Amino acid sequence: MFYHVSGTVAHTEPYLAVIDCGGVGYACRTTSYTLSTLKKGDKAKLFTHLNVREDAVELYGFATQEELSLFRQLISVSGVGPKAALSILSATTPANLALSIITGDEKALTCAQGIGKKIAQRVILELKDKLAKGQTLGPVGESYGGSGVTVIPENKLSEASAALAVLGYSQGEINLALKGIDLDAFSLEEIIRQALKKMMKG
Repeated sequence: MFYHVSGTVAHTEPYLAVIDCGGVGYACRTTSYTLSTLKKGDKAKLFTHLNVREDAVELYGFATQEELSLFRQLISVSGVGPKAALSILSATTPANLALSIITGDEKALTCAQGIGKKIAQRVILELKDKLAKGQTLGPVGESYGGSGVTVIPENKLSEASAALAVLGYSQGEINLALKGIDLDAFSLEEIIRQALKKMMKG
């Protein structure tokens, strides 16, 4: 129903941002990461997800399509609702969260408020392969690889490229990050880990 809301930041508080769009204030549940990009009185665009329950209709908004995509992946996991998904996303950046899931780092997930070991293990179990192979959901539910193109991995190089593209990196950035990594010597997880470390340093 809503692809994004674009307007002036009218109000922020923990887990909430109000965006004034032509005189109408849209209350968007959101993460600490997105809130860190917003400033009251400034213009902003949030990519949105509408959650409809029997007792409530809530709008969720995110600064990037990649964060929205991760939110949708998280709420697809059994036992993870929108509140838990926001908590997980608020504990780190989207790129670091994806890396934690791909590498099976459950301790990084349990750092999020209210997230125990069982939920962390379930998130990793259900999402690890999807993220490693670049299989994630775009804003309207299609598979995409950052650039809007569906990526069909054929080997470790293309799978690593797809996973990094999902996180919003350009093909040029990905090529530079993968350059020099011995693809035959490392697992897919380690290749992605090393590439992300190089890009975060850069």
